[in-house]
Amino acid sequence: MSRLAALLLAALLVTGPAVGQTAAPGVDPGTRIAFPPSIAGTTLTRSNGSTYEYTAPNGIGITVDVYDNGRRVPNGSSHPTIINQFTEELANTRQQAESAGMRNFEKPSVPSACTYGPWNLRCINFSASGGSATGRIYGKLMLIGYRDHFVKIIAHWSQTGGQTNADADKLLTAFVPALLH
Repeated sequence: MSRLAALLLAALLVTGPAVGQTAAPGVDPGTRIAFPPSIAGTTLTRSNGSTYEYTAPNGIGITVDVYDNGRRVPNGSSHPTIINQFTEELANTRQQAESAGMRNFEKPSVPSACTYGPWNLRCINFSASGGSATGRIYGKLMLIGYRDHFVKIIAHWSQTGGQTNADADKLLTAFVPALLH
C-alpha cells in the first residue's frame, strides 16, 4: 500500500487518541483483555494503551479500541446503550473518511449482528473510495459491551490488496474468540 493510501486508511480508521508505537503488549485493566504480540495469526503493530492495531499476513488490519466513555456499559450487543454508541461510531467513521478526502461512503441501511464463536457483536460493512493507489477501502465495524466497557473492532482492507469480505470473516472467526476469552 502506498504511503498516501496508508495515511488515508489511518485517518479513516483510527478513532480516539493518536496511536503510538509500543514496546510491549498490554492488558486492559478494566476488561482484563490481553493484547499479546500475536493473536490468531495477526501481529500487534501499534498500541497506545486503549487502541491496539494488528495486521494479518494477507494485509487485513484489525484495530481494537477499549473504552467506557465514563459510564458503565452493559454486556452484549442489543442494549440501547450499545446501539446508540454503535450509531455514533459509524457516524464518526464516515466523518473521518470524508475528512481524509475519501468519498462515496457506502454501507447497508441497517446494521446486523455478527457471531464469532460465542460472541454476538453489532456490526456493519462499509466502504469508501480512496485514491487511485487504493481503489476502495473496505471495512467491518463491530461493537460489543464487554465487562462494563465498549470493545470496538474494525477490520479493514483495500481493494488493491485483493482481500474480500470472506477473507476478513475467516480472520475474524479466529481473532474475536481469541481476543474475548
